[in-house]
Amino acid sequence: MKIEEAQKKVDDWIKLNGVRYFNELTNTALLMEEIGELSRHIARKYGEQNYKKECDSTKLIKEEMGDVFFVLLCLCNQMGINLKNSLIESIDKKTKRDINRHKKNKKLI
Repeated sequence: MKIEEAQKKVDDWIKLNGVRYFNELTNTALLMEEIGELSRHIARKYGEQNYKKECDSTKLIKEEMGDVFFVLLCLCNQMGINLKNSLIESIDKKTKRDINRHKKNKKLI
C-alpha cells in the first residue's frame, strides 16, 4: 500500500466508522498516548523491565506501531498534509544537513 492509499483508507474509515475526526489537539494527545504504549512495550522487550505475565511482545509492538501510524495519518488528513511529500522533504533536509555528520561521528564507527 502506498502512503497516499493509507491516508485515503484512514479517511474512508473515519467517514464510515468514526463519524468525524477528533480535533487536532485531541488527536495529538492520542498520538502521544499511542507512542507511550509503544514505548512501554519496547522497554519491556529490549530494556531492563519485564512483563508481569508472559505475552507476545512482538505482536504488541506491531499493534502499537499500527496505532501510531493510524493517528499520524488522521492528523495529516485533517491538516491537509501529504505524508509522502513530508517524508521526502524530511529525507532531503536530513541529507543536506547531515551529509557527513554521521560518517564523522566517532561514536558510530
